[in-house]
Amino acid sequence: LTTKSGKYTNAIYGMINIISKQMKAIEPDYAAVAFDLKAPTFRHKMYDGYKAGRHPTPPELLSQFADAKECLTLLGIHVMELEGYEADDIQGTVAKMAHSAEEETESYILSGDRDLLQLIDDKITVLLATTGDTVAYREEQFIEKYSVLPSQFVDMKALMGDSSDNIPGVAGVGEKTAANLIRTFGSLDGIYENIDSKEISKGVREKLLRDKDNAYLSKTLAKINTEAPIKETLAELSYNGIQKAELRRKFLELELVSFISKFNLDKPTEESIEKRRDTAPKEATLKCATRDDCQSIGDLFALELIDGTAYLCNKMEEVLEFSGDFSVLFEIIKDKSIVCYDAKSIIHELEKHGYKIDFKTRFLDLMMYSYALNPGGNTPSLAMLASSFLGEDIEGRKVNADLLLKLEGIMRQKVEENGLTFILDELELPLVPILAEIETTGFKIDTNGMLEYADALELLADGLKEGIYMQAGGEFNINSPKQLADVLFVRLGLPAAKKTKSGFSTDAETLEALRAHSPIIDDILEYRQVTKLRGTYAAALPQLADKSGRIHTDFKQALTATGRLSSADPNLQNIPIKTKLGRQMRKYFIADEGNVLVDADYSQIELRLLAHISDDYNMCEAFKTGEDIHRKTASAVFGIPEEDVTPEMRKRAKAVNFGIVYGISGFSLSKDIGTTPAEATKYIKNYLMNYPGIDRYLEDVVKNATNDGYTTTPMGRRRYIPELTASNGTVRAFGKRVAMNAPIQGAAADIMKLAMIKVYKALREKLPEAKIVMQVHDELVIEVSEKNAEKCAMIVKDAMDAACTLSVPLTADVTVGKNWLDQE
Repeated sequence: LTTKSGKYTNAIYGMINIISKQMKAIEPDYAAVAFDLKAPTFRHKMYDGYKAGRHPTPPELLSQFADAKECLTLLGIHVMELEGYEADDIQGTVAKMAHSAEEETESYILSGDRDLLQLIDDKITVLLATTGDTVAYREEQFIEKYSVLPSQFVDMKALMGDSSDNIPGVAGVGEKTAANLIRTFGSLDGIYENIDSKEISKGVREKLLRDKDNAYLSKTLAKINTEAPIKETLAELSYNGIQKAELRRKFLELELVSFISKFNLDKPTEESIEKRRDTAPKEATLKCATRDDCQSIGDLFALELIDGTAYLCNKMEEVLEFSGDFSVLFEIIKDKSIVCYDAKSIIHELEKHGYKIDFKTRFLDLMMYSYALNPGGNTPSLAMLASSFLGEDIEGRKVNADLLLKLEGIMRQKVEENGLTFILDELELPLVPILAEIETTGFKIDTNGMLEYADALELLADGLKEGIYMQAGGEFNINSPKQLADVLFVRLGLPAAKKTKSGFSTDAETLEALRAHSPIIDDILEYRQVTKLRGTYAAALPQLADKSGRIHTDFKQALTATGRLSSADPNLQNIPIKTKLGRQMRKYFIADEGNVLVDADYSQIELRLLAHISDDYNMCEAFKTGEDIHRKTASAVFGIPEEDVTPEMRKRAKAVNFGIVYGISGFSLSKDIGTTPAEATKYIKNYLMNYPGIDRYLEDVVKNATNDGYTTTPMGRRRYIPELTASNGTVRAFGKRVAMNAPIQGAAADIMKLAMIKVYKALREKLPEAKIVMQVHDELVIEVSEKNAEKCAMIVKDAMDAACTLSVPLTADVTVGKNWLDQE
C-alpha cells in the first residue's frame, strides 16, 4: 500500500485494523499506545550486547511512524514515549498504575511481544497479536501453555535467554528445562538456593553455576520495569473518542479510503459541520439560471450534477442552478469546455434528459487528471482531490462546482510539470465520451443460444463430476478446497506441495503440477473451467441483457496502473479465449439482423513495441521484412537454421518472446514450456545474446526507474514503482519485473486508446451508422450493416495502422463475421 507519491502506508493500515478491532470489542475508558525511541535504554547501558545483531528497522517502516502516531492521536489514543525506557516498560507501568487505582481498573495490553506475558494477573490480560488472530492470554491460558505462573515467566527467560533481544541466559538450557526448574524451585533464587539438590542433574548444575552471573543479568534485562517515570496520570489517558473531521482529512491524505466508511466518517454530523463552519470553504452563491445568465457564462465553466439538479459555476464563482427542463443547459454546454468530476457518469445522466453527445463539447474530467498524475493509486473522490490539491475539507458542503475550477487550474499545472499533457488531452479526455457511447450502444447477445449453451455446460459438468467421484472412490464437494485436498493428498496419496493456513493448496498452479500423477486432475481442472464458464457467463449474461438483447458493460478508465481499460458489471474482457469451450462463448455475441461484426486486432503489438523501444536491430529488421518473429527467435535460441525449426521449437520460442516482455525468470519459463530451469535459463541467455538491444533496454529501464521512481512510455505515461527501493528482496524483484514491462504494456494501452479515438472519428465522418460495441486489450469490435462491411473494415484498418508511427510497422488484422467467433 502506497500513496500516489510513493509513501508507504501498509504498516499504518495493519496497525489501525488490529487496534480498532480490539477497541471496538473492549470499549475502554482509557487508551494509550507506547513507542520505542531511538535513544539507548537503561538495558543497553547495563549490557552492551542487548539487542545486538538485530537488523535495522526497514526505512519503509520508519517512514510511517509519524503518520501512524498522528492517526492514533486522532483515533483518541494517547501516544506515549519515554527516553531511556522501552515501550514495554511504559505499557507495564500504565497497566500497573490502572491496577492500583481506586476503581481497580482492568487492563488489556495489546502487543505482538511475548515478553509482556509476564505482566498477566487477575486484572491484566495480554492480547497477543499473531499472524493469525489476536489471542487473549489470562492466567489460565498462560499456565496451560507454559506450565508456570505468569510472574515466573521472567525467571524462565533468565534461564533460557531470548535470541531476539540477545539476552544470553544460561548456555545449554532451553525452554523445557527452564520450565521444569522453575516449576520445581519456584524462582531463580530458589534454584540457586537449592543448587545441590538431587533434582538438578550434574550437567545442568554445571551450566547453572558457570553462567550464574548471566542468569541474573538476563533476569534484569527481561524484567519489565513497571515503575517507569511517566508524567501522565490515569485520568489524562481517558479515551474520549475519535476526532472525526481531522481523522477523515488524515485518511484522505494517506489515501486509506476504506477507513472513511469503516469509521463512519463519510457522513458529516451536525456537530462537525457546526465546529468547522468558520474554517470551511465559503459556499458559492446559488442563483436560479435564466437565459440571460447562460449567455454570459463563458467558454469555460464547471458542471456538477446532484440528485437531478445541475450546477454550473463561472469564473466569478457564481453558481447557476438548473432543475427540471435541461434544454437551456444543453444549449450552454454545446461547444464549450466543461470542468467536472467523473464525466462519463455525467454524460449518462444527461442522456436520460435527452442529451446527445457532441464531440465539440470538451469535458475536462478531474478524475482523468488524477489518473494521469497517479495511475497506480485508488481512484480518488472529489473530497480527496480537494484535500490533496486545495488543502480543503469539503465535508458538509452540498455544492462544490466552484471548487472544480480551482482544482482544474492546480491539477493542470501538475500535469504540465510532469510532461503528461499529451496523455491527458489527446488520450484520456477525448476517450471519455467515446466510452460513454460504447456503453450506451451495448453488445448484442443471442440470449436463447447462450442459455442453451449453459444447459450443455451443466450436462458436461455433471458428467465430469461423476467421473471425478468414480476416481475418488466416493462423493465429495469438489468446490471445497479442504475436501478436495483430503481426496487428492490423503485418499489418493498424490504428492502435496504448497500449504496454506487452512491446509494443503489446491489452486490451479498446484493442480497443473499434478497432471502427470493422476487422470483425475484433468477432470477437476476441466470441471472448474466448465462450472465457471457456465456460472459467470453462459447462465448469468442473459439475465443482464436489456429488452433488445444487448449487454451494457462499464468501462473503468481510471483503474489500471498500465493504462489499459478494464470492464465491469459485467466484465466482458475476461471471457476466456485460450480454450475451445471459452472461445465458444464468443459465438453468442452477435450483430443485429442485417448487420455484421468487424473485428480489428493489433498483431503482436507488445513485441513490436519491444523492438521499437529497445531499438534492437535484429528484431526491428525481422518486423520490417515481415519475417516470422517466433521462428527467427527459435533459430537464435536453439542455434539452428530457421528451416530446421520444428513447431514445438517455435512454440517454446514464442513463450520466450512474450516472457521477456514480463521479465520472466528461468524458473517460471521452465514451468511454461515444460523443461528444466537450467535449460530455460540457457534459452533466455541465448535470446539476449542474439537481441543485445533488448538486453541493454532491460538493464537500463530498471536502473532509470530505480533512480526516477517511475517508468515512462514513449507518449509520456508514467508508472510509479516504489517497490524498486524496498528492503525486501522479493518485493524489489517484483518491482524490476514491473519496470521491464510497464513501458511496453503502457505504450500498447496508449496506442490502443489513440486508435479508438481515430477509428471513432473516422467512422463518424465517413460511416456514421457503424458503432464500436466492444474493446478488449488490443482488439476493437464494430457493428455495421452488411452492405458497408468492407468499407468499415478498410476505414478501421487504415485508422489503426496509422494510429502512431513506430520504427517497425504497426499492423491490425481485420476480419468480418455474423458473430464474435465466426470472423471471416
